[in-house]
Amino acid sequence: MTSKSKHREPRPSDKHTMFTPLEKSGFVPLYFQIQSQLTQKIREGFMRAGEALPGEAELSRIFGVSRMTSRQALQGLKSEGLAVRERGRGTFVAEPKVEKDIATRMGFTAEMRALGKKATAQELIRKTVPADPQIAERLELAPGALVFMLRRLRFADGKPLAIEEAFLPLERMPGIEQVDFSVNSLYETLQGRYNIRFGTVDEIIEARAATKEEASALKVPTRSSLLVISSSLRDEASRPIEVGQSLYRGDLYRAVLHFSAGS
Repeated sequence: MTSKSKHREPRPSDKHTMFTPLEKSGFVPLYFQIQSQLTQKIREGFMRAGEALPGEAELSRIFGVSRMTSRQALQGLKSEGLAVRERGRGTFVAEPKVEKDIATRMGFTAEMRALGKKATAQELIRKTVPADPQIAERLELAPGALVFMLRRLRFADGKPLAIEEAFLPLERMPGIEQVDFSVNSLYETLQGRYNIRFGTVDEIIEARAATKEEASALKVPTRSSLLVISSSLRDEASRPIEVGQSLYRGDLYRAVLHFSAGS
């Protein structure tokens, strides 16, 4: 026996002794009682991200219920974003989702800093190009005017979370193409180097499946769900300074909106 005992992860049997019997004569559905107990285990850290949850048959044995009831409990966890199903392997505790407040305009770096995470970036594309008609119109530029295009893969604590693409008018930001945005924040550069003060932003939020290339970059299966936010950012004088699109992993991101309710 060593002088220092090692921390031991709980065995499945240890965890199952932590479940409490169901109230089968009450008004709360049995599946919801099971779901609530599993939710509590996850939120208290007893079951951690990436860890396998008991399967339908196992839950049926533990609680003395049908497999249909167990299946409903696991489906409820998936609907809440607390569990993910992997075909052929089982159901696992999901990674906690990053909440993106769409009512507040923050760059990725600032968002991750607020969450206590380290933001990093990998430049995928950086180039100066003539604006196509759609980009020129959104930036209120003459057709063919030069814009700086930047596409980056964004990481939080080393995990790929998003692909960001931005187009910026070169005439307002001379020399921006020389900035290394693998180590510099785009928005902090606009504010600090070019003294731009942000005004309004228009955003369109959609969901779609990841392409093969996007899935490869984000380390998710092809056709995984993405949260897509297309944006147009203006300064305090209402001049357009950036149009772009951000693709967020649907398994790790969710959009939230906080506002005051009317009377």
